[in-house]
Amino acid sequence: MNSKVKFTDSTQELLCCPVCQSKLTLEKEKFKCTNPQCETHFPVVDGIPILVNESNSIFSIGDFLKYENTTFDLKNKSKIKEFITNLLPGIDVNVKTKENYQNFAEVVLKLNKNPKILILGGSILGKGMEPILSVPSIEIISSDVSFGPYTALICDAHDIPFEDNSFDAVIIQAVLEHVLDPTRCVSEVYRVLKKDGIVYAETPFMQQVHMGRYDFTRFTYLGHRRLFRHFEELNSGPACGPGMALAWSYQYFLLSFVNNKTGKALVKGFARLTSFWLKYFDYYLIDKPGAFDAASGYYFMGKKSDRVLSDQELLQLYKGIQ
Repeated sequence: MNSKVKFTDSTQELLCCPVCQSKLTLEKEKFKCTNPQCETHFPVVDGIPILVNESNSIFSIGDFLKYENTTFDLKNKSKIKEFITNLLPGIDVNVKTKENYQNFAEVVLKLNKNPKILILGGSILGKGMEPILSVPSIEIISSDVSFGPYTALICDAHDIPFEDNSFDAVIIQAVLEHVLDPTRCVSEVYRVLKKDGIVYAETPFMQQVHMGRYDFTRFTYLGHRRLFRHFEELNSGPACGPGMALAWSYQYFLLSFVNNKTGKALVKGFARLTSFWLKYFDYYLIDKPGAFDAASGYYFMGKKSDRVLSDQELLQLYKGIQ
């Protein structure tokens, strides 16, 4: 496990039962709920707690005890395929993320000189996250429903196994499209954030299905903003623009003609070589009104608030050209 994402003893004390939110005790490499009416046990696998509410999750604890593939298959990833993929030009570009994370770090460090940040869906390093990892005073707790190089905790975002008011900030990047109930997950984020805590989210709009069966939802700009209506907005907008959206559509159009692994690999390579240049338009288009209607994905950074954005106010925030 990456040393940057191991949580401290003080953070471990904030853990709670994902079933009933009662305190946990650690006994013989297992966490046990202290609530007599619950008493659910949660194993620790390779030093990683498996804190999943099986009654409210599409994953089971057994999936992780058996090292079953969930959302990512990092163990069997082909090194040759990865090498060839890295040689080809990519069709993705996240224009805003690095700048957003720099701003995010500044805001969070003003709240607390030694902040605790929870990452949901963080088994692998999110794009642009280097400004967060480079600050020694930031404690990062990286969670996911998959084992990976950055996984410190296995949990489902529908039932985050931490007490109320535990974190200074939560990051949920490229995750909300992969959960069954995004509203519940954002509610959980709100619950575990401290007063004035910060959330940073990125969620796709114009992207085809990725991660196979674990892909459920897309959001427009206003739909994404409404999801975070219990937060005061600090910044929001397109993160990945229309150029990337067009490149994705072109690639998936070509992929619809093939149905085997070899064919898909060849088509993806051809699509990259013939459409990678489209993404460069996004450096020009990303802040244009049209991008709010046609972006590949949006970001939102906000502060936990007691005030709820009304739907009438929401409509006034439209920035597109329709």
